[in-house]
Amino acid sequence: MNRFIIAIAASLFLLCSFTAGAQTFARYSEDGGEIHWGMVHDDGIYELANAPYNGLVHTGEKVQREDVKLEAPVDPTLVFMTAFNFRSHISGDPAEFPGLFIVPASSIIGPEDPIVRPAESRNLHYEAEMAIVIGKRAENVSVEDAHEYIFGVTAGNDVSERAWQGGDIQWVRAKGSRGFNAVGPVLVQGADYKNIQITGRHNGEVVQGGNTSDLIFGMEEMVSYISTYFTLEPGDLIWSGTMGSTRAMVPGDVYEVELSAVGILRNEVVQGK
Repeated sequence: MNRFIIAIAASLFLLCSFTAGAQTFARYSEDGGEIHWGMVHDDGIYELANAPYNGLVHTGEKVQREDVKLEAPVDPTLVFMTAFNFRSHISGDPAEFPGLFIVPASSIIGPEDPIVRPAESRNLHYEAEMAIVIGKRAENVSVEDAHEYIFGVTAGNDVSERAWQGGDIQWVRAKGSRGFNAVGPVLVQGADYKNIQITGRHNGEVVQGGNTSDLIFGMEEMVSYISTYFTLEPGDLIWSGTMGSTRAMVPGDVYEVELSAVGILRNEVVQGK
């Protein structure tokens, strides 16, 4: 009974906090066990019974950040990527339609996971991006209504094998291999995704920078465009595309993607077998 009362009180506390402004969510595990969703506060992570876009139901449990491993703060069915969506990443005029492609959800890793360079990889690049998370089922959504379907934002590194990207018929291996898409560290609801600064650092050196206000196709346009042809479900991901130029990473390198509203996603590159 006491635990039930605590859970109800905590849920009311979270609900009040939820309406106060931007809210931060995480997925985490303890000792390699089950993955949980939680709401992040200064005094810890409050466990949720389900993903936050399915309702804020608190379990009554709380953990400390230092006692858990942060996992990717997303659990998508579909992962949509966007190519050539910053003017600084293209030469010539923009395309008439977004450069859309899909990668497997198995390509997603979290903020504390290494980027494993495949044995055959020779030209593995970083791409600093923002990703939005869908909050409810979307089909044939207008641009004007699209904001109602965007739950939150997170940081992403769209790791890309340029040799495969240029040689394969499709980009699924080059951009969707296991562990190629790092996401995190948290999911933020209520951030202004139209005005987020994205910074990429390669071994501490700033090598990428841009603002989502410079996107050719904004995220609301992307939601509308994608939902015209596909059904978007809660938790699905749409990536912004990257900016500027990129260069190769090698084992031992560290790449950081910082979003002004989210924090820093940091992953080390290691050599695979």
